[in-house]
Amino acid sequence: MLRRVLENRDAQTRQLQDAVTNVEKHFGELCQIFAAYVRKTARLRDKADLLVNEINVYASTETPNLKQGLKNFADEFAKLQDYRQAEVERLEAKVVEPLKAYGTIVKMKRDDLKATLTARNREAKQLTQLERTRQRNPSDRHVIVSFEFWSLKRRFVRFLLPSSARNHMRSGSLGAFEVPEHLHS
Repeated sequence: MLRRVLENRDAQTRQLQDAVTNVEKHFGELCQIFAAYVRKTARLRDKADLLVNEINVYASTETPNLKQGLKNFADEFAKLQDYRQAEVERLEAKVVEPLKAYGTIVKMKRDDLKATLTARNREAKQLTQLERTRQRNPSDRHVIVSFEFWSLKRRFVRFLLPSSARNHMRSGSLGAFEVPEHLHS
C-alpha cells in the first residue's frame, strides 16, 4: 500500500514537472512573439500618424475641393489609428502582461516542485536505510521500532504543518497552473 501511495505521488510530481517544463518552453516564446506583435502594431500606428500629418500638410497647399477631400481622408485615417491604439493597449493589458506574470508563477511552481522532490528523496533514503537496518539486524527490534517511530513522527509533523501546501501544490494546483483565471477574461 505504501508503495502504491509513493508511486501515485511520484506520478503526480512527474506530471507537474512535465507541465512546468512545457510551460517554461512555450510561454516564454509566446510572450516574446506577442510583445513583438504589439511593438510592430504600435510602430504601424506611429507611421500612420506621420502619414496623416503629411496628408494634412499637403492638403493645406491644394485647391479648396481637393483640400476638403484630403482633410476628410486624413480624419478617417486618423480614426482608424485610434482603433489601432486601442488594440495595442488591449493586447498589452490582456495578453502580454498576464503572460509576463505567468513567468513568476512558473518559477514559484519550479521551487515548490524542487522542495517536494527533495523531501521525497529524503524519505526514500530513510526507507532504504530502514530496510538495510532490518536486513542487517532483524532481531534488533528496538533499533527498528525506534527508527520507524522517528520516521513516522517526522512524517506526521510534516503532514500536519505543510500538508495543505504540499497537497495543493501536487494535486490541486496543477489545474490552476494550467488554466489561470486572468487569461480567460
